[in-house]
Amino acid sequence: MRVEQAGLNDIDALVSLRLAYLTEDHGALDARDAESIQRDLPGYFRAHLGKDLFVYGIRDGETLVSCAFLLLVEKPMSPSFPNGKTGLVLNVYTRPSHRRKGYAKAVMEALLAGAREKALSVVELKATENGYPLYRSVGFRDDDSGYRAMRWREKIT
Repeated sequence: MRVEQAGLNDIDALVSLRLAYLTEDHGALDARDAESIQRDLPGYFRAHLGKDLFVYGIRDGETLVSCAFLLLVEKPMSPSFPNGKTGLVLNVYTRPSHRRKGYAKAVMEALLAGAREKALSVVELKATENGYPLYRSVGFRDDDSGYRAMRWREKIT
């Protein structure tokens, strides 16, 4: 099994994997949301892939079947991220037919190696119950910062 970084030639596969991940995570997507994502996500990937978004993946032949996204975010320095360079893990996903083969662990290990190469102070993620043991196994720990996760969201019409 070989992990590689996805490139611009992989955009269609990345859109497909993102939609599969979102559907599995959130249930069936609203038709309008799915259409918007399908239409706009390729442009996002063209603008960000290899710049502030790095996707680590595994192929079965020519088909990308497992991936993990690392989004780089630079923040004002603090004791929690001394150089201001942080990462956010998104979309860790393996197609159902390829699960239980160690693919997710392999892409996460490659992602963390990439984070070290990029000298990130911290890498963050939100774990599902199913993903929690995997993330623990590659070195993630529960957030003990004392801050509570909160969110503001504008309803887009």
